[in-house]
Amino acid sequence: MLLSSCTFSEIAKSLQSADLAALPVLRIAILRNIMLEPLVTYLRYAAWQLGLNAQVSVGEFDTIMQEALAASPTLYDHDTAVILLFQHLEGISWDLARNFNALSEERVQAEVERVSNQCSQIIHALRGNSSAMIVWHGFLPPIDPALGIFDDQTSHGQGSTVHRLNQTVRQTISTVANAYYIDMGRLMARVGAKHFFDARNWHLWRAPFTLAAYAEIVQEECKYIRARVGKNKKCLVLDCDNTLWGGIVGEEGVAGIKLGLVAPGSVYRELQQQILELYHRGIILALCSKNNEESVFEVLDQHPECVLKRQHLSAWRINWQDKPSNIRELANELNIGLDSMVFMDDSPFEIELVRQALPEVAVIHFTRERLYQIRQLLASSGLFDTLTVSQEDRSRGRMLRAEAERRQLQSASTDLNSYYHSMAMQLVIRFADANSVARVAQLTQKTNQFNLTTRRYSDADIHQFVQADDSEVIHVQLLDKFGDFGIVGVCILKHAPEQTVIDTFLLSCRALSRGVEDVLLLQALRLAKMRGATRVSGVFYPTRKNSQTEFFYPRSGFDAAPPLDSEQARHFVFSLDKELPQAPPFFAAIVSDIDAL
Repeated sequence: MLLSSCTFSEIAKSLQSADLAALPVLRIAILRNIMLEPLVTYLRYAAWQLGLNAQVSVGEFDTIMQEALAASPTLYDHDTAVILLFQHLEGISWDLARNFNALSEERVQAEVERVSNQCSQIIHALRGNSSAMIVWHGFLPPIDPALGIFDDQTSHGQGSTVHRLNQTVRQTISTVANAYYIDMGRLMARVGAKHFFDARNWHLWRAPFTLAAYAEIVQEECKYIRARVGKNKKCLVLDCDNTLWGGIVGEEGVAGIKLGLVAPGSVYRELQQQILELYHRGIILALCSKNNEESVFEVLDQHPECVLKRQHLSAWRINWQDKPSNIRELANELNIGLDSMVFMDDSPFEIELVRQALPEVAVIHFTRERLYQIRQLLASSGLFDTLTVSQEDRSRGRMLRAEAERRQLQSASTDLNSYYHSMAMQLVIRFADANSVARVAQLTQKTNQFNLTTRRYSDADIHQFVQADDSEVIHVQLLDKFGDFGIVGVCILKHAPEQTVIDTFLLSCRALSRGVEDVLLLQALRLAKMRGATRVSGVFYPTRKNSQTEFFYPRSGFDAAPPLDSEQARHFVFSLDKELPQAPPFFAAIVSDIDAL
């Protein structure tokens, strides 16, 4: 839901009746040099819409440096997941904000360096004391720059100076793990400067923003939060008629539909282009349309202005069955959860049917009233945003097409073992390093089905595991004759005298049912034995999605053990005195860093 579509009083009233206690807690700390209390209400409401109970602590006014450097128990609480930073330029440099014309170029440069150094000190202090995600809100550009229209004609104007300052801070943030930058100028442009600032409240309370500004800021922050907690979407399911093109192709024919470079056909072409942008970011595309398959593919294959093609699709259900059933089938075929899917349709009937039958599926209603805004609505939704875009993400469309070829080969094989042998599968097991930290963290954030503990880790968390003396991170890459899956599995080990604990064990759904998990576990057991352990322990934390892993440890030779810290968790131990399990015989090659130890 767009926050801008609700009034502040409606949001506050909804929160009063919300059952937040039953939701997972997300602890958020805010550091600021301005007053922004209404933002907390918007933030708690937006988190509630994501299925989270946001518990927000707001630092004292204009104490950012003190709180960052001090061992603040609230800020540096182990459970704090997100730190939001608001540094208003007037508060950190009155000269750059309001006294610019009185400064020489040398004074301007000196002030830029002072401010950027102070910002860098704050960011590094926060990272040194906390593993929480840091979100820095950039300095706003001047609306009426000090030099008037001449400001745009010189590289030393106030606008250029603030831009340079933001770039310096952004560069610092790019070198700090799990820290991110929000372009406040872009948010102001969306709302409009005249509707972003509240001059009266600024002078009375040092509260510069309007409610519309707070709504837009929180909308942007929630894109980061959604990605951080693994609630971003993986698949866009599309209707066709009056969604990908205007009109009904079965009635009007390919030549009669609205799709092209002029309105209204340009609306649909631009939407297709935006969908293609998502595809190149790794979003899975599927069709779910009440239509004749032949007619739909005639458009995709032959229409000169159709930029979305058959090869961009990973699956489709083009028939006359109800759409909830078709979407369930698509989820099964793609091996993803329903809560990873977004459904877009022009029909209010179909939207409401999917909303009621499949509440896990997010929906985007393509209404006539939104006709000219639909591309922007999809682009700004944040539903598909991720904190990183890996090479595996960019290659997902190609990987899924290769998976379809694998299924065809499997259907032609006489038995499973012969199929596995024919795939010429290879595994590469490596220790995580700087090049793989981002992908490893991404897998912990996104993997739900084959994930025994479902612990979510940031890049910074994984980096700490890699650097620590008492922990190790290994990952597995899968290749076969159809292509490279990339890194598909992760195991995080924590070593103690005589015992190694499996903190995390997961496998991407793309690599399930191939024996990869058995090889990864074997390598983990070998590594633990080399490090002096006599036993390896692991736990299974049940969730709504990981039931398939319930018997993985017992099946692999682990014995049941007394529970640890949770009644729900099941504890297992493998004694390294006994023989280790064998790797499946059908892999063409297994290359492991552990062999070199």
